[in-house]
Amino acid sequence: MDMLRRSSVFAAEVMEAFDRSPTDKELVSQAKALCRDYIHSRLNRTGIGWSKPEHQLSASGGMLGEVSSVLMWLGDELEYLRPNIYRNVARQLNITVASESVVSDAFLAVAAEIFSTGRSILCLHLSSGITWGKVVSLYAVAGALAVDCVRHGHPAMVHTIVDCMGEFVRKSLVSWLKRRGGWADITKCVVNTDPSFRSHWLMSAACACGHYLKAMVFYLLRDK
Repeated sequence: MDMLRRSSVFAAEVMEAFDRSPTDKELVSQAKALCRDYIHSRLNRTGIGWSKPEHQLSASGGMLGEVSSVLMWLGDELEYLRPNIYRNVARQLNITVASESVVSDAFLAVAAEIFSTGRSILCLHLSSGITWGKVVSLYAVAGALAVDCVRHGHPAMVHTIVDCMGEFVRKSLVSWLKRRGGWADITKCVVNTDPSFRSHWLMSAACACGHYLKAMVFYLLRDK
């Protein structure tokens, strides 16, 4: 009962943060909650059983629930554009998912490369900084890697991936999220009906794919 009470308090705190300017800690907590929701959705889609998050955001309503739904929808769009990239990630990275340190290192290395300042061939005409396309790409990587972990009998690694997402957001994305007004800014990716905006989203997603492919090569060729 005490655990349920603490979970309810945590959920209320996460939701409340959308009513004001969120703190660094709240942005990280929201990032992890969104990651758990995203992973649960991907596991469900592939028919893999996994414990349901205590508070499933996409079904709970409110702004954070809307953000979760939009993140999943954009993830679907991205995976539709490049279906083979977001499958069998562990095999593409040539890693074993039995080791927490290996999974952590691989995820953080790929995350760092996706958001690197270098320009890829696919996005020469776009800003090389942080974009929602790259953020969605990172969540798609997390979802795909979690699927690999559960399929290979290591469901506990899901929590490792969620923690890694929180760590990366804390170190690399918090300042950008604050300038955007928090996670709710991603909802503009679907409420804006301007065709040029959709074109920008698709190119941003393609850019993220380009960085992800680059990240794969980077991880495989780095010194072990």
